[in-house]
Parts: sequence; structure tokens; C-alpha cells
Amino acid sequence: MKILVLVKHVPDTETKVKLASGGKSLDDSEFKYMVNPYDEFAIEEAVRTQEKHTGESVVVSMGPTRVQEGMRKAMAMGIDRGVWINTEGHSGELDSFCVASALSKVVLEEKPDVVFLGQKAIDDDSAHIGPMLAELCAMPHIQVATKIEWQDGAQSARIEREVEGGMMEIYDVKAPMVLGAHKSLNEPRFPPLPGIMKAKKKPLAEKKLSEVLSDSPLVTVRGFALPSEKAAGKVFKGEPLPDMVKKVVGLLRSEAKVI
Repeated sequence: MKILVLVKHVPDTETKVKLASGGKSLDDSEFKYMVNPYDEFAIEEAVRTQEKHTGESVVVSMGPTRVQEGMRKAMAMGIDRGVWINTEGHSGELDSFCVASALSKVVLEEKPDVVFLGQKAIDDDSAHIGPMLAELCAMPHIQVATKIEWQDGAQSARIEREVEGGMMEIYDVKAPMVLGAHKSLNEPRFPPLPGIMKAKKKPLAEKKLSEVLSDSPLVTVRGFALPSEKAAGKVFKGEPLPDMVKKVVGLLRSEAKVI
């Protein structure tokens, strides 16, 4: 069984967002990066699947040199090798379509039985890559996967996915397939020290962006803007309770317009 897992390097959740001059990009000079949390569930599921069904696992990531850190973490958790799409020095825009298109070239070349990735990335929160990649590779795709049961010698799987209202949908899917991991799918392991040491020596192949990308972006960013600051709240004290209640109700009616 051949398993691919896609990993994105995203700004740390405690990062303070600042706009670059001109407002068309973010100032990332002080950003700290981490593996996208949803991708960690995908890595864990890839490792568990390989442990049950043997075969080979490959981590694929796209970005500048720093993304290798996230790839090595995946290898420390148990992934066998990596393929890095190097975007270092690329000055043009890369929208979701460009990313999915470049990744699809690697997927089609590797010919996996399953591609795992997080259901979304916490930076752009778009959840575009899984569906786009599956379409470009002509594979079935299940997003927000919460349970996976492999069948027929791992040639097919029964997938549960979470939907609105606490309901579950169940799908029977044949390999090859693309699966977007939900946080309830598993509990990611901590990379053990021996795994961290072994990860340093595991093979990591590099592909130039020009080798896998021939498409132009479909979306152009015109600008970023920080959300407007909320007005200061009003505090009522030092008056009789009935008077304060009347004032609050009046504001809820006239300003908030909720009653």
C-alpha cells in the first residue's frame, strides 16, 4: 500500500498578524511557523494505516526552505520519505488552484492508494486543496473524515464524515482516494527521540516549482485589511437596579436592535 500525506507549514496560532506596506500582503518577518494542526491528524492516520497494511508512506509539502521542518516532523512520527516542492524565491501569487495543480503532479507521479491531508489549513481556512486535488487527479474525495475502516485488503474503505447537526454520513470508497482528516479521527503521537534522529537521515527529494506548475492563478489578492476595532462596552453601576435595567433594555432596543 502506498500512502501520501500532504503537510502545510502555517503561522503559529499565537502569531500577531501585521500588514505589510501597501496592504497587499502580510508582514511575516516575525512569524513563527508550525505544522498545520489538521495535517497532524492526517500524518497520524497515514502512519497508523502503514502500520496495519505495510507499504510505503511519503510526505509532500510545498513552500520555501522552512517547510522542511514540518516534513522532518512527519518523518519523525513515522513517514518514510518526503517530496518537497521548492517555492523559495518565487515572487508571484500562488492561489489554491496553483497549489492543488502543483501537488497533483506529484500525486499522479507517485500513484498512491490514498492521499491524506487535513480537512483545512488554519491560516487561510479555505478547505480548497482536498477537493481541487481530487478533481485534478480524478480520485474520489471525502472531507471531514472522522472514521476510516479499510476493506478488501485496503483496496476500499468505509468512511464516516461529520455533517451539520451532529449527523454522520457513511461512504464506501474505492482506492485511490483523497481523505481530509477531522480532529476527531485520532490522537497524533509525539515524535519519539529515536524517530527524530532517524528523520534526519530519511530521503527528501526536491522539485522546483517550475517542474510542477504550468498554471496561472485564478484569484488575485487586491488587499488585506484588519477588522475594525469593537466599540468599548458600557458599564452601569452606582444606580438603583431598576434604573440600570431600563437603560440596558433601551440600548438593546435602540442601538443593538436585538429586541
